[in-house]
Amino acid sequence: MSLADGRTRDLRLAGLHKQYPNGFAAVQSLDLEIPQGSFFALLGPSGCGKTTTLRMVAGLEVPTAGTIHIGDQDITHEKPYKRPVNTVFQNYALFPHLTIAENVEFGPRRRGEKDVSAQAKEILELTELTEQASKKPAQLSGGQQQRVALARALINRPEVLLLDEPLGALDLKLRRAMQIELKRIQEEVGLTFVHVTHDQEEAMTMADTVAVMNLGVIEQMGTPYELYTNPRTTFVANFLGRSNLIKGTVLGREGSGADAVVKVDMHGTVVTISAARVHTESSEGWVGIRPEKVLIQPEGTPIDAPGDHFSGAVVTGSSYIGVSTEYELLMPWGQEITCFEQNTGRRGGLVPVGTRVDVSWRPEFAFLLDSSQDAEAGIQET
Repeated sequence: MSLADGRTRDLRLAGLHKQYPNGFAAVQSLDLEIPQGSFFALLGPSGCGKTTTLRMVAGLEVPTAGTIHIGDQDITHEKPYKRPVNTVFQNYALFPHLTIAENVEFGPRRRGEKDVSAQAKEILELTELTEQASKKPAQLSGGQQQRVALARALINRPEVLLLDEPLGALDLKLRRAMQIELKRIQEEVGLTFVHVTHDQEEAMTMADTVAVMNLGVIEQMGTPYELYTNPRTTFVANFLGRSNLIKGTVLGREGSGADAVVKVDMHGTVVTISAARVHTESSEGWVGIRPEKVLIQPEGTPIDAPGDHFSGAVVTGSSYIGVSTEYELLMPWGQEITCFEQNTGRRGGLVPVGTRVDVSWRPEFAFLLDSSQDAEAGIQET
């Protein structure tokens, strides 16, 4: 809700810190402002601090330092039940002996509210559970149970809804369907959703803004498009999708304003990178390019939309995955990089392993990261 004087009920974390008695700092001096009514995702691997942050907002963990505000209301040390916040957990925690309607009505009835049935009917319609109202949780699918947990939280009319890996127990197909459903519900109710997940696709599909966390701090925050196309650290480049990172030496800057570029010597070939995508002051850096931006053609044949160009690469592996083919390419300087090629049918088949190919990518798709960062940071083990 917006206040009469124009102030909003944004969620603000200032200097938030959580250190446990054993000395482990799960969250370190976190500053974050989440606009009222937005869908915000905290994304990161296990142990990065995202769930600890969520639990501090919920009142289930006490911060070591820092403050938590919703608008001008300081909730840092409020009891969980006094906060305008509800949490949906991965395990749902439904009451098995109650019907779906009774599960949803439980909170308001316990508080002695009136017209609970009418409230529940509205929420059940929103979450598409009207036909399931008289059933017990055991009679519902995992996706339906997840919606019951969501409905039970929404009927309490929280200002902030916290989602702690809510789709983690669902299979892939159902999880993707529920991503769309959660986004639809958030847009309809207009509440602030804060979603914790380690799943990049989940965060990018639903969130307006994503904060990528690592080792208790936010590495980078922005829209899914910004994070994916212009990562500022090797961790973000590797954790959010995949990246080819190639060592290069900075030669200098040319142009000014939006047209400014940086020239980089990459193993004897000079490549061009937009200055807006350069995130280092060092004389060396990691040239980054996403695999789907890499173009290949058998050596000596024209490449569509050519850009920075390399000869002498060899296909060392290929994996056909339906919508695309993943090629492993051994570059002339001995490094393997990856290329994702859409299977449009134009090529007429796969490029055989052992084929010598030319490699190219458009300069506007490349980015440059600090060479002091670990090129393997953020790569997830499968």
